[in-house]
Amino acid sequence: MKVATRERDGVYVIAPEGKITIGSGDTQLKSSIVEALESGSNKILLDMGKVTTLDSSGIGELVGAYHSVTNRGGKLKLLHLPSKISDLLQVTQLITVFEVYDTEEEAIASF
Repeated sequence: MKVATRERDGVYVIAPEGKITIGSGDTQLKSSIVEALESGSNKILLDMGKVTTLDSSGIGELVGAYHSVTNRGGKLKLLHLPSKISDLLQVTQLITVFEVYDTEEEAIASF
């Protein structure tokens, strides 16, 4: 998995690409979140548009990231959810936990 990061209007944008599964991407996602938090960012937008697969380990990392960010007084929001991942979050009812946006502008403005 590749992870691109950038900052826009005070929001740390993390864009993983590929699979977030056990042994492939789950630790990279965690590292990216930790890096964002250690840099002082507490507004994190996770662009999931190029994520192809998310397994239970990946879901665990999403939930762990959400708790890490919110425990530090920050917010973690999701952007560009692919339909398969959106369905997965619907089934697990995690869709009610995360704020999800279709456009980056709307997501950035929501912080």
